[in-house]
Amino acid sequence: MSTTAGVSAGEIAVRSILIMADGERSDFDELIHPRAVNQEGKVEPPECRVGGPEAFYATARWLRTAFEGLAYEIHHVVADGNLVAVNTTMSGRHVAPFVVYTPDGAVDTAFPPTGKTFAVTQSHWFRIEDDKVVEHWANRDDLGQAQQLGWVPPTPAYLFRMARAKSRAKRAG
Repeated sequence: MSTTAGVSAGEIAVRSILIMADGERSDFDELIHPRAVNQEGKVEPPECRVGGPEAFYATARWLRTAFEGLAYEIHHVVADGNLVAVNTTMSGRHVAPFVVYTPDGAVDTAFPPTGKTFAVTQSHWFRIEDDKVVEHWANRDDLGQAQQLGWVPPTPAYLFRMARAKSRAKRAG
């Protein structure tokens, strides 16, 4: 599927990943359909679940806050019509609490910053409509990320820090 500007569905999908690291809100408006759904949003902050460019930009801000130097390296892109799969490596340094949420939007777990770096593979899947991302879902190496960042196996001191971070996140929410 090509856009009127000659941009392929694969290029749209890749650009939508790369702007997660450093894109402006206008980039999200350009690439994300107003009806877009992020199927991974169920563990993200409530503002990431509203759909459309606003939600995808909220996801980017959530990730950028926790992970300094957030970056994506693109390895492979496969497109079949309006369905695109992109194999990437996501990397960064954990500098602020990373809070995940329950399906009803309550704080589930808070990982206090470790200062450690990580690089993990991910596969992102996109459905493109009207030359914009209309649906996203992913397969991520969350265990690999957790191991690299020192979240697992947790030390007793880190478990205590997690409990404090979760309490703070609940109060802030």
